[in-house]
Amino acid sequence: MYAAIWRLLPGPRWLKALEAVLLALAVVAALFTWVFPALADTAGLLDATTVRE
Repeated sequence: MYAAIWRLLPGPRWLKALEAVLLALAVVAALFTWVFPALADTAGLLDATTVRE
């Protein structure tokens, strides 16, 4: 999978490395902005005071 992404990125090796880092940062930002908060609301991970039996 990573080889396919590497082949699809345009430019020389140094530019591909920079683009790969920016792509990884964008994925992490999207996860922390939208995915993780939605999972926390859905799974009830913020209910620290409730005891589940």
